Amino acid sequence: MKKVLQTFVNCRYLFAVLAMMCYGQLAMAQNPRFTLRGVITDARNKEPLPGAVVKLTGTNQGTSTDINGAYTLILNVNEGSYPILISYTGYKPITRTVLLNQSSITLNVELSEDALNLDEVVVTGTSVATSKKQLGNAISTVSAKELEGGAATSIDQALAGKVSGAQISQNSGNPAGGISVRLRGNSTISGSSDPLYIVDGVIVNNSSSELLDLGGYTQNRLVDINPADIDRIEIIKGAAGAAIYGSRASNGVVQIFTKKGKSGKPVINFTTQFRVNELRKKLETNEYPFRFTNTTASDLSQVPVTRYDLQDLVFKTAYGSESNISVSGGTDKTQYYVSGGFLGNQGIIKNTDFKRATTRLRLDQRFNDKIKLSMGAGYSFSGSAEIPNGGISSAYGALTGFIFANNFVNPYPDAASGVYPSLAPTGLLRTNPLEAVNRFDFNQQTSRFIGDIQLNIEPISNLSINYTLGFDNSTQLATAYIPIGNTTPTNNSGFARKGDRLNLLLNNDLNVAYRAKLGSQIESTTSVGATAQTERVNSNIITGTQLSPVSQAASSGASITTSDIKSTINILGFYAQQTFGFRNKIYVTGAIRNDVSSSFGEANRWQLYPKVSGTYILSEEGFWKNSSLASAIPSLKLRASYGQSGNLTAIGAYDRFSNYGSVSLGGLPGVVAPTQYGNPDIKPERQTEKEIGLDASFLKNRLGLEISFYDKAVKDLLLPVTLRPSSGYSTQFQNIGNMTNKGFEILLRGVPVQSSNFKWNSTLIFSKVKNRVTDIPGGVVTFPGGFGQVAAVNGYALGAFYATAFARDASGNLILTAAGFPQTEKVGRTAAGQPTGSNKPQVIGDPNPEWTGSFTNEFSIGNNFSLRMQWDASYGNDVFNFTRRVGDRDIYGGLKGYEKELRGEVPKGTSAAVFSIMENWIEDGSYLKLRELAATYNLKLKFLNNNPLRVTVSGRNLASIDKYKGWDPETNAAGQSTAVRGFDFVEVPIPRTIALGLNYTF
Repeated sequence: MKKVLQTFVNCRYLFAVLAMMCYGQLAMAQNPRFTLRGVITDARNKEPLPGAVVKLTGTNQGTSTDINGAYTLILNVNEGSYPILISYTGYKPITRTVLLNQSSITLNVELSEDALNLDEVVVTGTSVATSKKQLGNAISTVSAKELEGGAATSIDQALAGKVSGAQISQNSGNPAGGISVRLRGNSTISGSSDPLYIVDGVIVNNSSSELLDLGGYTQNRLVDINPADIDRIEIIKGAAGAAIYGSRASNGVVQIFTKKGKSGKPVINFTTQFRVNELRKKLETNEYPFRFTNTTASDLSQVPVTRYDLQDLVFKTAYGSESNISVSGGTDKTQYYVSGGFLGNQGIIKNTDFKRATTRLRLDQRFNDKIKLSMGAGYSFSGSAEIPNGGISSAYGALTGFIFANNFVNPYPDAASGVYPSLAPTGLLRTNPLEAVNRFDFNQQTSRFIGDIQLNIEPISNLSINYTLGFDNSTQLATAYIPIGNTTPTNNSGFARKGDRLNLLLNNDLNVAYRAKLGSQIESTTSVGATAQTERVNSNIITGTQLSPVSQAASSGASITTSDIKSTINILGFYAQQTFGFRNKIYVTGAIRNDVSSSFGEANRWQLYPKVSGTYILSEEGFWKNSSLASAIPSLKLRASYGQSGNLTAIGAYDRFSNYGSVSLGGLPGVVAPTQYGNPDIKPERQTEKEIGLDASFLKNRLGLEISFYDKAVKDLLLPVTLRPSSGYSTQFQNIGNMTNKGFEILLRGVPVQSSNFKWNSTLIFSKVKNRVTDIPGGVVTFPGGFGQVAAVNGYALGAFYATAFARDASGNLILTAAGFPQTEKVGRTAAGQPTGSNKPQVIGDPNPEWTGSFTNEFSIGNNFSLRMQWDASYGNDVFNFTRRVGDRDIYGGLKGYEKELRGEVPKGTSAAVFSIMENWIEDGSYLKLRELAATYNLKLKFLNNNPLRVTVSGRNLASIDKYKGWDPETNAAGQSTAVRGFDFVEVPIPRTIALGLNYTF
């Protein structure tokens, strides 16, 4: 493996020599120079379109319009007629033939908006720009305009509701709360189902490492990237499109393109925003002014108490601000873009916040008509103050303390000693929530650099050679401190932790593409390429307990534990892709990818991933164009695709080995056998996907429709299998188990009203996927992130709630105890029909929605006012409300549900009887959310030279229509876990955000 990688590295030097030789030869070529000038405007309102691309077709000679829509393009070609392509995101591209026979030529063009974006130019992994109409698989594009105005603080958060076939949910309301993105459902069980993220050709890390136990909450590393720097995002959802990326792309691919400079005078853009974050909904708490004197069912005596709403002590109204500035410009040879930004955002949990400083540079240099060099560099430094919520694996934390508290105990510290009282019932220690927010000191910070160098050479016409070197390096540091003399259950003597994680990703990509005309009817695009990738992780954690009274360092603990983790994964891949187009209406693409990864044994390292796709643009047929069909349905495209891809995330770099641990015996070094038995024959999970669909436009291109049906099958799932005790090991990773995702997605985009003074854009997205797991050993595999109540069960969707249920008779009626209480279903029945034996777990709920959707409307009134509204929906998903399970129990009793027992509306002891019947705590998690609402007005003031000052008032997560009794049905206590979804145990709710922003460009 190392020899193969070294060979590829050495090829870079040969490539550099060849590049210099080409440059030397091409520099001698001399062509006449022509200057093409003009203005690109919107056909509807005649407004200029800044950033429109004007390019000589089939070459790299191109430029972009400035803030006034003007452009100047220098062409080094011989005299004659040439096709000029003018394109702009969201508009129909136009090709104009220009006769170059004088030194200066003027070309003004008006572009019309495209409801379906069928002619949109996208990049599919080969560095070759391709018209969307040629693709046989669905691909979605989100522009910078769609990311603005929604008060989102991260890219993935801003994408919610904007991509068909994508389920994007926010797991935590922390200011850097983690986001889960699922494209067409889950594609693995043990690994991550998040897609592969690529920024300007750099494969980036989006891991959710947990250096501190914050109760399941972790940050996505996409939070390090400033959304203000994004130009557009392309999402490849199907295996046929993602197969080109091989064994890293089974979950789909998200390509992020940052902003670039445009030729012209410097353009300065400044934005600032002030925001308010607040708790959208409080849990109903127990307000009954009495409590039982004991838990004996027959004793109904009560004593008066004062109740406290502990939510008022934990939550607060939070504030934040964000400012960004960018400068861009350049000449036809050199363009630059440089930006800086700062975000400071408080969390709704007291003493929590997230701060991020970013800077980015993009420099594009054209040496001549044949050679172009591009360089990008982005640096971010972020820090967050955290308050743990406990719950999942530790019993300390603010919200854990809140739910386990008796809310009739005064939570404030003793005025004389300053000692906080315990609020938990006798015999059960939990943290006083007020102490957690006032005394705990948990922090995380990340320093990250993402850079790329890209060289593009066109040695001859229609041949392009692209080399990309991508680099992503991040250092994450986390510290935690709990002082001595606290109310935590296990750390009364003090607790300190320091953890760090260094993550390095390096990718080298070489792509060669050649376009050719085969006669007058056929066009051909041939692409070949290779990639070498390395991912290195180095993580160290030291934890100290029983601290010195004068130290917060983990090393001062009387009891110290440490861990040191290092791993390296190397990947090498090659691909070839061929596309044929016939008469601009039929396109066929075939590709193969061969991958080798160091994570797997030598016998199974090399994996081949094929793909094939086809497109038939029926509306290009003569019989269609010359009939009434053309006016009713201007464009109709049929497409189909088939592809395979792999998955690397289900196992670690060395999980194929039996990793022995070190031990000291009698002062001599030794090793101890691990619990996991190695398996050198494991191989990557393999995903096969079939997709068919159509794209069509109606009503003179005012209405666009995109429909896709897909069938995705995943085989050779990597799962830890339980071994017989006689083997000497507990588990072993094996390729067993299968999974399927079948579904469809619909995108309907229209312009119901369009005039010079008023425009209404509307987008409707509907996605449905049905997930099934089969061939699981033993039929069930449970997951620890849901306290063993979540599992993969044969015949059901991944992550089904698998736990205890109500005992019922043949008619479905509850079987009650002699005291009249419900009881748990058992494996057997007594002669009297009562449940007996051990508990009989069963599937009691499904966190996966039956469908998701969004409805977005944008209104433009005149040239100065616009309004945007986005509703997101999720239907048919269940939520395990573990929060209510605890809060409604008699020994805690802090939530409203327990009042019925205190009031005598149900028998005393009811809450204890249903506590262990998990079916009782499954709730409908369907919701309809007002995700985004934004109103923008352009102020034109004399002292600003009448350049528009954009004033935006926006809101995020303003309202939720649901029946859920918890804070929010969207959050997940298990964070970004693939398998454990919809599990709510006192996770920070998603706040309502209202923001006021200003944007000025000059």
